[in-house]
Amino acid sequence: MEQITDWVKLWRQVVEQREAYHRDGPDHTGDDAWRTRARSFHEHVKQRWAQPDSSRDLLLTYVDKSKTVLDIGAGTGAWALLLAPKAQRVTAVEPSPAMIEVLRENIAAEGVNNIGIVQGSWPGAEVELHDLSLCSHAMYGVADFSAFVRRMMAVTRQTCFLLTRAPLADGVMAQAALRVWGQPHDSPNFVIAYNALVQMGIYASVQIENTPPWGAWKSESLDAAYAEIKGKLGLMGPSEHDDFLMGLLRENLVERDGAWIWPPSMRSALIYWDVNLR
Repeated sequence: MEQITDWVKLWRQVVEQREAYHRDGPDHTGDDAWRTRARSFHEHVKQRWAQPDSSRDLLLTYVDKSKTVLDIGAGTGAWALLLAPKAQRVTAVEPSPAMIEVLRENIAAEGVNNIGIVQGSWPGAEVELHDLSLCSHAMYGVADFSAFVRRMMAVTRQTCFLLTRAPLADGVMAQAALRVWGQPHDSPNFVIAYNALVQMGIYASVQIENTPPWGAWKSESLDAAYAEIKGKLGLMGPSEHDDFLMGLLRENLVERDGAWIWPPSMRSALIYWDVNLR
């Protein structure tokens, strides 16, 4: 008999492994993780948003001047600033002081006056009821997926939206995780989230981003890529998987301009459901 997957438990496992990797890494300071990266993050988002995006188009069809919107994990405000001109009011929830600093600057630069800011982490942040709620790629650090979603629904009158990464089935990390862990999910993602929602009794709609795959990040060397892939999979010392992992990297990464380029590995998937139709 095949093993039955507890998707909520799997979400917790991959979150905790991911957090352990970042916590034990050389760049961890215990301070605001975005303290030195908020502005570069904002520039990266601007570059990505220069391209058309079906998720943005779909979500905008739900927003009008009668609607209030909750933006969970608002970052530097890309979604809040997109939605504010069409909405009655937007509440941006964000835990990082560095992100909020850039968010305030962006709000001022756009001259927007209907965005409120709540500094706090989800699901603990205190907010009022909103018509719509959105979390865009900001749920990956929360181990209790069920609590995250239940709280989101509790403060939403109409529709919840989760924008999640949808890794390619044959991506490098998917192949590595399948070899080491026996399942292809190295981190929280759309597949786990959607199945966890079904496990919770929530049957959501999905729209997969209609743009080319993204996620082609760089490593300074093949050894750095090897150390990264082993760290992400919790392999602290020599293991039976080492030759496979190095071979996987050599086969899939490309050396260019003094760096090793990982292949594009994912799209975004927009999951959404009416809280009143379950």
